[in-house]
Amino acid sequence: MMKMKTRDLLVGAFLVVLVGGLLALWLAPEGLRPMPRVVVPTLDQSQVDLASLEGRPVLITFWATTCISCVQEIPHLRELHDRYHERGLKVIGVAMAYDPPEQVAEMARRRDINYTVGLDATGEVATAFGDVRLTPTSFLIAPNGRIVYQKVGEMDWQQVERHLSRWL
Repeated sequence: MMKMKTRDLLVGAFLVVLVGGLLALWLAPEGLRPMPRVVVPTLDQSQVDLASLEGRPVLITFWATTCISCVQEIPHLRELHDRYHERGLKVIGVAMAYDPPEQVAEMARRRDINYTVGLDATGEVATAFGDVRLTPTSFLIAPNGRIVYQKVGEMDWQQVERHLSRWL
């Protein structure tokens, strides 16, 4: 009899925690993790302070010039920039620390990259985003400053478009 009550109490407690957790996720503001507050040095010798971008959607992708999938994503990123830039989207391609800046500049020129190219020479930006090591790794950030989509590997462009169509 006592074992049954203990087990019932444990099952009940588990269900309360489970339902509470699911309810918290459902009621949570869009996105669960805030965008890191970091400054991204750029290829054009300027900087982008990510905190200054709150209020608009941001797509950040970590890439490398030697990454085939990354290079294949460039036309999609250019198209997103062309389509949504004037409506507020900020696209930033952050080159990994091991990528020589002159190689990044050459790739940007050859591929006619029209969005912001960041240079993470120290690895600080990759660390701020959870110690990114694999490319491509992408983050879509809602206008409220929260990460709503994170992907290692090629992005699901339809999912990205669905988010953007709600915000822009």
